[in-house]
Amino acid sequence: MQNDMIVKNLKSKSYYRLLSQIYRDVAKTTSLKEALMTLVNVTTCVIGCERGSVFLNDEKTGELYSFIAQGDLQHEIRVLNNSGLVGWSFTHDESICVSDAYKDSRYNKIIDQITGFKTKSVLCVPLKSVNNELIGVTQMLNKIGDNFTETDVQLVKALTEQAALAIQSKLTIEHIEAAHKKELEFLEAMSRVSAEIQLSSLLEKIITTIAKALDAERATLFINDARTNELYTEASIGLEKKEIRFQNNLGIAGSVFTTGEISNIPHAYADLRFNPSFDKMTGFFTRSILTAPVKNKAGHVIGVTQVLNKRHGEFTSDDESQLIAINTQISMAIENAKLFDDVQNIKNYNESILESMTNGVITINEMNKVVTCNKAGLRLLELSNFSEINNKDATVIFAESDPLLLEKIEKAKNATESSQSEVLMEAELKFGKKSITANITVIPLFSAKMHRLGIMIMIEDISSEKRMKSTMSRYMSPDLAEQLLKSTEFSLGGTSTVATVLFSDLRNFTTLSEALGPEGTVNLLNEYFTLMVDCIQNEGGMLDKFIGDAIMAVFGNPFPHDDDPDRAVRAAIAMMRALHAFNKKRAAKKQITIDHGIGINTDKVVSGNIGSEKRMDFTVIGDGVNLASRIEGLCKQYGAHLLISEFTFKKLKSTYRTRQLDKVIVKGKAKPVAIYEIIDFYDAETFPNQIEVLGHFNNGIEYYNVAQWDKAIACFDAALKLYPDDKPSRVYIDRCLDLKANPPEEGWNGVWVMKHK
Repeated sequence: MQNDMIVKNLKSKSYYRLLSQIYRDVAKTTSLKEALMTLVNVTTCVIGCERGSVFLNDEKTGELYSFIAQGDLQHEIRVLNNSGLVGWSFTHDESICVSDAYKDSRYNKIIDQITGFKTKSVLCVPLKSVNNELIGVTQMLNKIGDNFTETDVQLVKALTEQAALAIQSKLTIEHIEAAHKKELEFLEAMSRVSAEIQLSSLLEKIITTIAKALDAERATLFINDARTNELYTEASIGLEKKEIRFQNNLGIAGSVFTTGEISNIPHAYADLRFNPSFDKMTGFFTRSILTAPVKNKAGHVIGVTQVLNKRHGEFTSDDESQLIAINTQISMAIENAKLFDDVQNIKNYNESILESMTNGVITINEMNKVVTCNKAGLRLLELSNFSEINNKDATVIFAESDPLLLEKIEKAKNATESSQSEVLMEAELKFGKKSITANITVIPLFSAKMHRLGIMIMIEDISSEKRMKSTMSRYMSPDLAEQLLKSTEFSLGGTSTVATVLFSDLRNFTTLSEALGPEGTVNLLNEYFTLMVDCIQNEGGMLDKFIGDAIMAVFGNPFPHDDDPDRAVRAAIAMMRALHAFNKKRAAKKQITIDHGIGINTDKVVSGNIGSEKRMDFTVIGDGVNLASRIEGLCKQYGAHLLISEFTFKKLKSTYRTRQLDKVIVKGKAKPVAIYEIIDFYDAETFPNQIEVLGHFNNGIEYYNVAQWDKAIACFDAALKLYPDDKPSRVYIDRCLDLKANPPEEGWNGVWVMKHK
């Protein structure tokens, strides 16, 4: 009966008025969502059903989406355009009527599970534009009191066709507005990026811009470190804030960096270059990856940008073009930020040098006004703040000083190149009540284009105190010399303190001295000692004495630091590296190379002035000193270069590459002490397969400690196959063979008793 009424209405004037009215109502709407809601409301009312929706096709993602649906559901619905009844209607371009949705295999029940709505009957009608192009599907659910009929299909077609022009117009407008909004957001974001010169802040803004512009779940910018050939990042969207580094030829990012070509991977796990371990580590599932090179203005690749998992669909060619456009813009910003960083670092570096100098440094512009003055200069001038001298006339400052100084300043100001510096030796300078003797150098300053900038005055205080300290420093630590100069009492006596003692000793010195002769031996020792003492004093150590070809140094006495054990270890590592460089130069000249061993121990020592009233020697003595000497001697036993005691090891604050070599009872001692080898100074060439070798060696030590000689030998032998020059492994193989032939007593605990020093 109802269908007959609808048929009559289709032929009546009221029907045409209905079509005209729906066209006007839809045309009056201000947005696509409002237009669709109007169409749905009218259609569901006319058809007589519980719910209706209009699904539009998203060509980029291959999805059908609905802005609105009647009932409780107020958010967007998206389904694949070949899924469910609505997808079937779209892909086949056919209308369908289903009386029982749950009995139809094409029906997608997930939507009901999401919305809580119970679907019974379904009507789907393709939605076409005025040009007869398929743009979506109109869907009606649950016909009230009956099933959907062909008459309903025709009526829905008529209503949607009437509204199609307005819908298509608003859809086009919204696409244009969305694209325009996206462009404005992109331009605004890029303007913020381009204005940033702090590299760390720039990285954060770049990845935020990329992720938002490409609608991705994660985004990362990798920058190439030319010094280490690594790609690294300190910032990313979706990852913890920590630096990630890897070789710049590894993985997808490395491939893009190497080739300079963009890579769009829709299925990450299907690409052999993808490393799934990152997903396992982070708990993230990577679906799609878009990676593009970042090139500088010279066309060189300086990094890559990588975005993961586009939120809607896959990365398209438009996304590729947009990422390349972003990279073009941000490469300039990155280079500017790097340049700013470099300039700032150079500025800080130069300022640090000036502030650390003991000589006074004053710069004066072409107007004879003071521009800068370091701390040493302020101290010489007896000033507490730079503001007291800033922009003052140099003629007034040096008015009471040596008259020749003003002449030197004038000559330097008129010099034509920076090499025309003026020197004034042992000049008398007066600043108020203070008078000093100083060596002065006046250097003209020029810009890169050789424009005069002014002059720099360097003042070296050579007053009697400084001259004496310079002389004394040749025979003892500069710090100790300074303390002695400041002190008014020098007495015999000692105190018990904790210190770290370092011993080093040249190998085969007797043979070496016979080959070089007296003069050659002295020259070699002078060069060698100069390098080694610099390493010790750079870490705040005190050179205690030279013992023939050996060196004894103390860290923590007379001036203790919180990290004296670390200072001693760092000094020893520097000594090994300095020796390596020294030997390379000698080998290039076809001269004899040398080797040494270093032993370090931290313990209580007795320190103080030892000697007589006429001749004193500030030194340290005690068991802690003797053990350091014994440990140095153990270097020969194990073929090692740098050994430390367990007492030093336990007090280290920093982490070093080490291995426990043994537990030994040294000559003259009753208790065992663990000794460790420091191997930080080795590189991949001098100690190949380091991690694997240490693993085999440590396993061998474990078997050795429980007297499983054969298993221990197998582990040490495995270490030697990877690194044939690993002398400790050879020592332990020989020791295991000896112990296997002559088993130790019961209660063996791995302690080895040394019979020689």
